[in-house]
Amino acid sequence: MNLCSSVGATASSTSSDEAQAQQTTGREGSRAGGFEQPRSSAASAVGLTTHCFGTTAFTVPCSSSTDHQYSSQPSQQQQRQQQQPQQQQRINSSSSNNNDMPPETTRPKVVTVKHPESNKPKPTTKKTKPIQADQDVIKALQRCRDEGIKRLDLSKSSITVIPPAVKDCIHLTELYLYSNKIGQLPSEIGYLVNLKTLALNENSLTSLPDTLQNCKLLKVLDLRHNKLAEIPPVIYKLRSLTTLYLRFNRIIAMAADIRNLTNLTMLSLRENKIRELGPAIGALTNLTTLDISHNHLEHLPAEICNCVNLSSLDLQHNELLDIPENIGNLTNLVRLGLRYNRLTNIPSSLKNCKNMDEFNVEGNGITQLPDGLLAALSALTTITLSRNAFASFPTGGPAQFTNVYSINLEHNRIDKIPYGIFSRAKDLTKLNMKENALTALPLDVGTWVNMVELNLATNGLQKLPDDIMNLQNLEILILSNNMLKKIPNSIGQLRKLRILDLEENRIEILPNEIGLLHELKRLILQTNQIQMLPRSIGHLSNLTYLSVSENNLQFLPEEIGSLENLENLYINQNPCLERLPHELALCQNLKYLNIEKCPLSTIPPEIQAGGPSLVLQWLKMHSPYRQIKPYQLTDDKLKEREMKAQN
Repeated sequence: MNLCSSVGATASSTSSDEAQAQQTTGREGSRAGGFEQPRSSAASAVGLTTHCFGTTAFTVPCSSSTDHQYSSQPSQQQQRQQQQPQQQQRINSSSSNNNDMPPETTRPKVVTVKHPESNKPKPTTKKTKPIQADQDVIKALQRCRDEGIKRLDLSKSSITVIPPAVKDCIHLTELYLYSNKIGQLPSEIGYLVNLKTLALNENSLTSLPDTLQNCKLLKVLDLRHNKLAEIPPVIYKLRSLTTLYLRFNRIIAMAADIRNLTNLTMLSLRENKIRELGPAIGALTNLTTLDISHNHLEHLPAEICNCVNLSSLDLQHNELLDIPENIGNLTNLVRLGLRYNRLTNIPSSLKNCKNMDEFNVEGNGITQLPDGLLAALSALTTITLSRNAFASFPTGGPAQFTNVYSINLEHNRIDKIPYGIFSRAKDLTKLNMKENALTALPLDVGTWVNMVELNLATNGLQKLPDDIMNLQNLEILILSNNMLKKIPNSIGQLRKLRILDLEENRIEILPNEIGLLHELKRLILQTNQIQMLPRSIGHLSNLTYLSVSENNLQFLPEEIGSLENLENLYINQNPCLERLPHELALCQNLKYLNIEKCPLSTIPPEIQAGGPSLVLQWLKMHSPYRQIKPYQLTDDKLKEREMKAQN
């Protein structure tokens, strides 16, 4: 058999079985594993192409300028050395039969081509003794039959065909065939009358045989990630099913016969192309989990509210325009996924679903919730109303946030946080009001004492109240893209703060007390009007990220050399920054330094042209190599220097 590379040659086969074996084990990768790499040092040094004739191979050096093609002729020396032995071997090979030499002892058929992105030859065949996947399946089925095995796992085995011999494995209760290349099941699958679990996910199935209905004990059927354009009709006859996975197929509709599957407790139709659910879904009264998210539904049948045992209903990422008014019948609901639809209102009957611990309607067009809805859902711990059209907080007063620890109202039109709205929210730790129309914070902001993360970015805030100091548990404070001109000195009381984002404001000066934030790791000050950093910044020993780009910095304080954990420093686009302190070279963990569009007149142009790393080396060479000791805020000299700098 002549075998040629897939790059510049063609393949011919002496037998169909041999070609199939090569396809199965060579192209897809058999469990024997890998290709045989030529070991000849000459081959690796020159780049060889190995041609195979029958069971004999000879190598020819490839031209360095044609990595993907075979050399048209061997060298004269190689011809003289190899011509006679090869002719004799070809004669012996062609005259000998498989009966004379077992396949296990034949030399592997190898073709080696040079990969365009590598200097190493890349073989195109398997290691010796490749094992055919289909032969492995037959052996596994024989063993299953002989030993009465009840659980068989043939997943991830590159199987393309299940042989009819599967019918002999009548003891099987669990059969796992996922992650193969199976396009069709044999009708003999119907002989597995004791089967309870059948996993066929991640294959290429487009249908199922009708004989599958004989598996009357089947409870779990997994058909995720196949190529089904419809739910195979035989599924509607499997009345014993309790769990049915049909996620990520091409299903466009669900037949009325779904009503037959009254024992179903879990049904997943996620990520298909379903546009209509149909009233028959209401017959599945034992359902506890229904996932029909990521489809094209515009409406839900009212009958879905008959599925009173539902605890989880996922409807997100559809095109729903409304929700049935009697959705409140589903009193066992714990989870209701409604995000990213086209809803404009929510039925008031949802108040009856008192077991819900999460309410998420992100990405709709809702302007207001029914009066008292959130207050009625007293078990809620997470509320997400982001990316809607709310112009104010939901009505219901402080009672609606009693047990809530996370509120997300990002990307709405809210211009005010009502005074006292969180007075009962003793567990509230996370509030996201990003991208709204806030101009001020409520006077009782200092009572949010359990707050850990506060995001007020992209609003119109002009002042940060002094009471912010009372938020002693705050770890993340995001105030970017507002209209702040100053930061109160009381900011220094937030001793647990890890992230402080003040990007895109109008800040001209930072308070010295910022040096008290010893836990701070990220300080973002870019796009402000800052002319200098306080020398107390040297106290921020845990700081790893500092961005002061796009400001009016005239110099960096020497104390910046005390930031021993600093990894990223952005000081680019400061048009008045003409020098860098030599102490900057003491930041030994600095990995990224951006100094673009800074004049830096004290550093030679050829050094700047070499990039930040060369600049740091230059600073180090010209520095006195002295260790900077952090200054104390109580130091009179420090205060005197600050006064002079401000003047």
